[in-house]
Amino acid sequence: MNKTVNINLAGIFFHIDEDAFFKLKNYLDAIKQSFTDSQGREEIIQDIEARIAEIFDEKRQTEKQVISNKEVDAVIEIMGQPEDYQVDSDIFEDEETSQSFYTSNQQKNSKTEYKNKKLYRDTDNSYISGVCSGLGHYFNIDPVWIRVLFVLLTIVTTAFFIVIYIIFWIVMPEAVTTTEKLEMRGEPINISNIERKVKEGFDSVADKMKDVDYQKYGQKVNNGATNFFKHVSNAIISIIKIFIKLIGILILLVAGSALIGLLFSLLSVGTFGLFDAPWMDYVELANIGIPLWLGALLIFFVAGIPIFFLFVLGLKILISNVKSISNPVKLALLGLWLISVFVISFLGIRQATERAFEGEVVEVKTLPISAKNTVFLAMQANNFYGSDLHRNNDLEIKLNENSEKIIYSRDIKLIVKSTRDSVAKIKVTKQAEGKSYEVARRRASEINYNTIFNNHTLTLDGYFTTSTENMFSDQKVTVTLYLPIGTTLLADENTRSYHLTYNDNGDLLLKGQEGHLLTIGNQEIICKTCPTSKENNKLDNDERSKNYSTNGDEWYQEEEKDSLNNLPKLNTIEDQIIKTQVEIINQTSNK
Repeated sequence: MNKTVNINLAGIFFHIDEDAFFKLKNYLDAIKQSFTDSQGREEIIQDIEARIAEIFDEKRQTEKQVISNKEVDAVIEIMGQPEDYQVDSDIFEDEETSQSFYTSNQQKNSKTEYKNKKLYRDTDNSYISGVCSGLGHYFNIDPVWIRVLFVLLTIVTTAFFIVIYIIFWIVMPEAVTTTEKLEMRGEPINISNIERKVKEGFDSVADKMKDVDYQKYGQKVNNGATNFFKHVSNAIISIIKIFIKLIGILILLVAGSALIGLLFSLLSVGTFGLFDAPWMDYVELANIGIPLWLGALLIFFVAGIPIFFLFVLGLKILISNVKSISNPVKLALLGLWLISVFVISFLGIRQATERAFEGEVVEVKTLPISAKNTVFLAMQANNFYGSDLHRNNDLEIKLNENSEKIIYSRDIKLIVKSTRDSVAKIKVTKQAEGKSYEVARRRASEINYNTIFNNHTLTLDGYFTTSTENMFSDQKVTVTLYLPIGTTLLADENTRSYHLTYNDNGDLLLKGQEGHLLTIGNQEIICKTCPTSKENNKLDNDERSKNYSTNGDEWYQEEEKDSLNNLPKLNTIEDQIIKTQVEIINQTSNK
């Protein structure tokens, strides 16, 4: 049984048997000897060791697996023998010779492993962050065209692609090591390519050093104007850097505050049971089709993950050496975000279909009211739910007498119309929405709404209720009162908001006519007790002005006298009571 040796290769620990250890040691020694006189020898050796450690890590199934001769032989086949790449370093000064040498070595080493391209940011050839250069390497496209495409798409989409660029900037890692730069170009990671890339790096540094020497010489002949513009440019660059830092601080503050707000919102809707908000009932009745905590979590992921990446971007702008998020974490967050967006989109479409159809149920009742009667119209509240009698279209959650949750609303629309029939009638139209016409009609039929007629008084509920099982389905009620021509109407003040509508629904009762005796005419109302004015005494004065010449208010006063003479007399006890009520109302208003 062979002995095992523990080695540290490029910062990774391996268990290797003794024979394989000596074979690997001899191989590395041979490589070091082949690069004795090469520039960047240490960096080349470090990159080669890192590549060997990567291959070992790919070959072993567990961390405790012992590296044997089989794995070492596989490394040698992939990386190649050192003698295959020995060449005088002066050869690399000739670009054509270097390229031919590189090609011949590729042909010799038929066992060389070709890696698939990986997406990295190429900061060596970048203008901003290397995103376009990295995409150019990945798709074999000149980066110039990708930059032009980004600019055009940014203009067309009103800067939306700036956000896309920032996401690429965050998600794509930077190609830092020689291995990563080779992976970015899809080149085989072997001794030859590692040496070539390192030498290219040293040549680039040498060129920059030469440029520095020329700059020193050029500075001696620079005149004062050149120095002035140089200082100005340096000042502008410094200002731009400060501005970028301020942007980083702003991004950091906004993203941090947004994350804290999202987290608090997530807790407040009861996701973790820490808080219980009163509006949770309304969210539950929105019929989203999933548990409330899951919906809140999905919204948190959709909004929170992009904000988290913006937070990281702000940190990178402020602190240049912040460690980047690992690729697996980035991909996991991106996948989670895409899944959350898909699920929320699906739920949104489903919610829209839940209210795709509108159904209504109509109830018509005949009232014992004739042309010679006077009727008193009023709304009533249920003090158990509240005494407010003012129309609004909100749906609220209330507890009934049995402490059961119900849906409560004051979305009642009142319309008064005339009819040529001899008796009055009342039509109650209940409306609701649903995923089908049948469901919508069922929800409409389950709306609880009452009307009471007693002793010449028509009392209408100023509210309606329905079961919470019907969800929020835009429930509403419309009450249409048809009164025979010649009927006298006295509407209570509390009806004002219910009949005050802004659409053309044929309502004869106008604002300000509440509390006055009104005579129902043919598509009009004549006010008996309103102040003498054209607007209050006649609904259709414009129409009447076409048939009569006016001289002040004389014509109107004559018509008012005629109408009063033709009105039915108050000859019942109930009518006398109503008259007394009107007088009290008028006295109160005069005070």
